[in-house]
Amino acid sequence: MTPDFDPIIDGILANGYGIVDLFLSADETAALARQLRSRHEAGQFRQAAIGNQSVVVETSIRGDEIRWIDEATATSDEAAFLDRIDQFIAYVNRTCYLGLQEGEFHYALYPAGTGYKRHLDRFRSDSRRKLSVICYLNTDWQDSDGGQLALFLPQDDGSERTELVAPIGGRLVCFESDRLEHEVRPATRERLSLTGWLKTR
Repeated sequence: MTPDFDPIIDGILANGYGIVDLFLSADETAALARQLRSRHEAGQFRQAAIGNQSVVVETSIRGDEIRWIDEATATSDEAAFLDRIDQFIAYVNRTCYLGLQEGEFHYALYPAGTGYKRHLDRFRSDSRRKLSVICYLNTDWQDSDGGQLALFLPQDDGSERTELVAPIGGRLVCFESDRLEHEVRPATRERLSLTGWLKTR
């Protein structure tokens, strides 16, 4: 079943970000979470870095471990996720004319107590990233677990509003990479996601 992409686009046009729940079904979420853990246990993850020079920083700034998904070696579950992203890219190009050409995605595992300080996803020397996408793979997430995505939304009067998004399994969040600063707040348990960017050439 193909998700309804309209709420994502409507949200981006109105606020700079959009959310849709059940982008992945419970079974799809669980399958990808198992795949993440299997790859992590096999030693395929590495400490995340910042910037396009891949500078590793202290875990107090960014604490996640990541593993990029390669289409050539993707499992059937990973390939199905990438295919759905391709459907979303086609939809965005039809409705918003962004000229998106490709996506790049990685698994992200944040150990308990780690997060990612406030930042912008667009590199100074590379403007190809247009939309940031996060799809959560957590099970039975509770508000008390923390780990929210904080989006810092500029207001017309020059002020700023903070929107908090819980990392509920199957939920997809999408926002403009060059517009919205954001941070990942620490959680009391491991926090799992597929994170990536939709890019022009």
